[in-house]
Amino acid sequence: MRADAARNLETVLTTGARMLAADPAASIAAIATEAGVDRRTVYRRFASREALLAAIYEARLNAIEEAVEAARLREAPVTVALHRYVEGIITVNRKWPVELTRMRAEESIRARRNRVIREVDAFLERATDEGLLRSGLPAGWASSLLPQLMHLASQQLPHLSDAQAADHVVDTLLHGVGTA
Repeated sequence: MRADAARNLETVLTTGARMLAADPAASIAAIATEAGVDRRTVYRRFASREALLAAIYEARLNAIEEAVEAARLREAPVTVALHRYVEGIITVNRKWPVELTRMRAEESIRARRNRVIREVDAFLERATDEGLLRSGLPAGWASSLLPQLMHLASQQLPHLSDAQAADHVVDTLLHGVGTA
């Protein structure tokens, strides 16, 4: 793919993700206009709105997998890996802010997503074994709480860089919000 075509594709996908997060009924024509490309360009690449959505989810999942890989959850020191992971996912959430229902429903996407979840769960077990996270919490508590914190930081802390937002998420995960 030519460099300009690759840039156009990236722009269409990220614009589509942003617009569909704001309005799930956004049309391909509206996405093309906002992305600064002709709608025929989008239709040549994506035969339908569903094909565009599938490409957006694929790009989001690729970015998630890259963030998990870059965090080095198995080999980096736990505190370093935790911050890298959180920062990477906040970056993904901000770039690809689409709702996740389809990622849970579509079999090919769900299988890849579940593999990532298992890897993060194993990391959180490692963090507990090494004493970073408290043991004795209800099963799955940390693995349910962490994505929620990252989602909130992605949306409610837009004035902060990804790294600064990650600082808040990690601090909240490790220390809570209370003073006691």
